[in-house]
Amino acid sequence: MALYEYVTKEQLAGFDRYKYSAVDTNPLSVYVMHPFWNFLVKFLPTWLAPNLITFTGFMFLVLNFLMLAVCDFDFTASSPGNPHVPSLVWVAAGIFNFLAYTLDGVDGKQARRTNSSTPLGELFDHGLDSWACIFFVATVYSIFGRGESGVSVSTLYYFLWVVLFSFILSHWEKYNTGILFLPWGYDISQVTISLVYLVTAVVGVETWYQPVIWNFLYRDIFTFMIIACSFTVTLPMSLYNVLKAYRNHTLKHNSLYEASLPFLSPVLLFVLATTWVIFSPSKILELQPRIYYLMVGTAFANVTCKLIVCQMSNTRCQPLTWLLVPMAGVVASAVTGVFTNETLLLYLWTAVVILTHIHYGISVVQQLSKHFNIFAFSLKKPSQD
Repeated sequence: MALYEYVTKEQLAGFDRYKYSAVDTNPLSVYVMHPFWNFLVKFLPTWLAPNLITFTGFMFLVLNFLMLAVCDFDFTASSPGNPHVPSLVWVAAGIFNFLAYTLDGVDGKQARRTNSSTPLGELFDHGLDSWACIFFVATVYSIFGRGESGVSVSTLYYFLWVVLFSFILSHWEKYNTGILFLPWGYDISQVTISLVYLVTAVVGVETWYQPVIWNFLYRDIFTFMIIACSFTVTLPMSLYNVLKAYRNHTLKHNSLYEASLPFLSPVLLFVLATTWVIFSPSKILELQPRIYYLMVGTAFANVTCKLIVCQMSNTRCQPLTWLLVPMAGVVASAVTGVFTNETLLLYLWTAVVILTHIHYGISVVQQLSKHFNIFAFSLKKPSQD
């Protein structure tokens, strides 16, 4: 039995009719990475379940996050005068990040190779990708940190939201068009960051203190790349694809309200989280940036996973994710001073968010595994007894 049946009967019926449809036009992906992944997948044993590959890749990103949490919990290790993250940690981070990226590219090919492709596999892959955003961003932040040559924790907070909304744009496209247009920025960022980790291990974080040209620091390039990629590539391409579907009369939701439903919960999450940041009596983001990012990223993943379920099952997206209701109470008790120990409140709420999301994920995986009569992490078939 599933822990809780989050997926409705209507959605299960939608999953039965689901057909994967995606478009990947990124030259790096098409001409370099896909041939590389096609080569690698031949070495994998045919008994290896694709979801196990997906989960292993995700855990490499979690491991990176935990490694840097030990070495640089408050993002100050890269600042001048502070003990820096050991070079071996950066080597491991570079290797683990590239392994995670590679496994994320190989899992689907293993599914097709073993004739084990299912809607559960796609949901599992994209669901973990939505959670991976926070682990990736927080680990990258440790390269520059919050010192004079880095960026402030509040700036990184808004950068995180740019990354999160860039991610959800792809699934908003699919919710409205039925086609997943894979973003160009993902492949480029993963290869680049893997190399930056390795370069940091060799040259040290001090290299990033130096101006690149005139007074522009590497952090400025980092800032420019995130914003430029999101607002000049990801957003325009998403809007173009949706408008093209509208002109071709293939848009699934002709009402502006219905088409915009997937954004309501993410925007509400942004408003709640930002309200806490701005009006926090103890400046909670300055005190506990890593935990705050983790809380926001996990809550976002929970919201996004529910959107992915809706777009894959071709059902209506619900305007409100119920996790945000108690969060509103948490934020209100923090900013009004009802709960005076904000750090304790943040830790407690983060634990609730993580456990809630894990419970949701396990329940959905169990429910879909039962529905499709498969094991999530094995290619063996369940007995019919």
